[in-house]
Amino acid sequence: MNTLLKSLGVTLGLSTAAITASNALAADVTLNLGYAAAEGSSYSILADKFEELTEKYSNGSIDVKVRCCTQLATEDEAFKSMQLGIVDMYIITNNNISPHFPLMDAFVLPYIFQSAEHTRKVIQGPVGEAFANKLQQDSGVHLLTFGHVGHRDFYNTERPINSFEDMAGIKVRVPKNEVMIKTFDAFGAAPLPLSWSDTPTALQTGTVQGADNGTSFIKSQKFYEFVPNLAILEHFSYFSPLFASSRAIGKLDDEQKKALFKAAQEAGEYQSTVMAKDIAETRAFLAENGMQVTYPDKAGFIAASLRVQDEVAAEKDDAFRTLISDIRAAAQ
Repeated sequence: MNTLLKSLGVTLGLSTAAITASNALAADVTLNLGYAAAEGSSYSILADKFEELTEKYSNGSIDVKVRCCTQLATEDEAFKSMQLGIVDMYIITNNNISPHFPLMDAFVLPYIFQSAEHTRKVIQGPVGEAFANKLQQDSGVHLLTFGHVGHRDFYNTERPINSFEDMAGIKVRVPKNEVMIKTFDAFGAAPLPLSWSDTPTALQTGTVQGADNGTSFIKSQKFYEFVPNLAILEHFSYFSPLFASSRAIGKLDDEQKKALFKAAQEAGEYQSTVMAKDIAETRAFLAENGMQVTYPDKAGFIAASLRVQDEVAAEKDDAFRTLISDIRAAAQ
């Protein structure tokens, strides 16, 4: 009898140990993080640092697998796939969020961010937090970090831009985008909708005299070889937040969630630091290779942009207008 009880005790003890070990293993979570761009892009800076920090802060209990190049989904598919729980995490350009969450359109307006300090106050402050909470409530998708906020600069063949008045009459290539057309019209320029493929030739023939892009794109397209003027205008902003599905977040315990949110915040800050350095180096390169770089007084441009914001907001709902008001208040 004693021998039987001892045997049963050993068996039960082994079974309990096996169940405990199984539970411990079940606590380890694998999350797939996707993005559409190639390895080595600004997306990979954010994704790779997030992977490193998440695994560090979770003591290895969260394993992030980074998948570039649309391996998980395209940007157009990714947000809906996160809502359905098919995709765990994805980095998506803000323009591609608007069809799913129209409030994102606020961030495509001119000078929605009036300075670097204004940007920081919005995305790291109460406005950014409320925006992320609203997105999660409405869509079920979590915005973990806004990441790096980039800007478009203006280049032209006509003259250096030092003030608002210098923009007058310049023929500016714009895409078929009403906000961009309204903006350059408000700046006193002459916006001309034109496909991107026609733009380099149009600049060389004088069909258009100016355009805007991110600084790295101006370099990669070698516009410095035939466009002499670059104005650091920073009039339009763009960013590519890191998102997570509710299903992915639901796999985590409280400590893992803290680790993941901390990793996302720090990875976004890291990406911003790296990209700021890269942009400064790119602008220096452009100056060294023939472009006259100017830093215009932005006051007139901002005033004109606020009028464009008001015009667009008048056609939107109260939630949109409140967001614009809150963003502006953060600039004070």
